[in-house]
Amino acid sequence: MNARGALGRYGEELAARTLAGAGMTVVERNWRCRSGEIDIVARDGDALVVCEVKTRREGSFEHPMAAVTPVKAGRLRHLAECWLAANGGAPAGGVRIDLIGVLLPRRGAPLVEHARGVA
Repeated sequence: MNARGALGRYGEELAARTLAGAGMTVVERNWRCRSGEIDIVARDGDALVVCEVKTRREGSFEHPMAAVTPVKAGRLRHLAECWLAANGGAPAGGVRIDLIGVLLPRRGAPLVEHARGVA
């Protein structure tokens, strides 16, 4: 695994812990289909959460929370539809798309931000 892949995996691990700490259950990680990949699928009560994780080092060009453009949001909605088609449809609580941004400072603990319902 290269350094970028290791950085992404580390961010996804922090994101999964953040979701679990918020009372959610991680159902699946790194789900892939022809259209792309969902970083984390989780349950929040009776809702399904499709979670995109963006990890950046401090001083990077853009903040991780700025990484989800309208095009990326549309792709996430399409991936959510693909996951639902492969896994029995939408739950009673519906589907939400969240974003977790992980910022790794040069020193100190990572900063993890969780935005709900971004797309």
